[in-house]
Amino acid sequence: MQVRATTTIPTVVADDEAPALDELVFLLREFPEIDLVATARNGVEAVQAIEQHEPDLVFLDVQMPGLDGLGVINKLRADKAPMPSFVLCTAYDQYALEAFRLEVMDYLLKPVDRERLGLTVDRACRQMLDPEPRTPEQNLVSGPARNKIIVKSAGRNLIVDVDDLIYATIDDGLITVVTTSLEGQTSFKTVEELQANLDPSIFWRTHRSYLVNINHIKEVVAWFKSSYLLRMDDKKGTEIPVSRVQTRRLRELFRL
Repeated sequence: MQVRATTTIPTVVADDEAPALDELVFLLREFPEIDLVATARNGVEAVQAIEQHEPDLVFLDVQMPGLDGLGVINKLRADKAPMPSFVLCTAYDQYALEAFRLEVMDYLLKPVDRERLGLTVDRACRQMLDPEPRTPEQNLVSGPARNKIIVKSAGRNLIVDVDDLIYATIDDGLITVVTTSLEGQTSFKTVEELQANLDPSIFWRTHRSYLVNINHIKEVVAWFKSSYLLRMDDKKGTEIPVSRVQTRRLRELFRL
């Protein structure tokens, strides 16, 4: 018997071909971690559904009339909308390079195989749902949390105490960190890699694009649709979104 997940991932599926859309929806309903909140039959509908429902995960057909899948991602970026994780679905593999340049989470070839889809869902769960606390054995494998990291700023490689790290964000494959005294880039390739080197009780993945130090949260700001922003204590008072699946942890953390 399957155990139903206590937290689910709000998901949108977009495909202009009805049979492909229906098949993917059918397959996704086998996964209790997935909460299908909307479907769309073209790129314009996809943008509307994403902006309305603010999902954390979107399965997106590449070739759609009017606005294709890559165009949907670029449109949302241009609108500065909260960005979900994307899984591109297509019968062709020539879009893979552009897809990963846009930092999509995964790339599925049609017809979608259930076992391959299961790997995608597992990956989404690891990234979005609260991770299980690491056991001592797991800590030995992954190594102890770092006390310091190198930040590249103004042409210099500066050693920064991780306690001074306020938040990190990724954009176009480049990770920027903001500390109490400087802003710069790290050599880590992904937010996941950076997070794995830091204390999980202190550094929280509030959103797919952000990692924050909970000790540098200055204010929790109520946003719309029962969502929240975190105002950090950096000089700019940066506001960072909290994804829908992380709202539960926010409430637990601050007893909201």
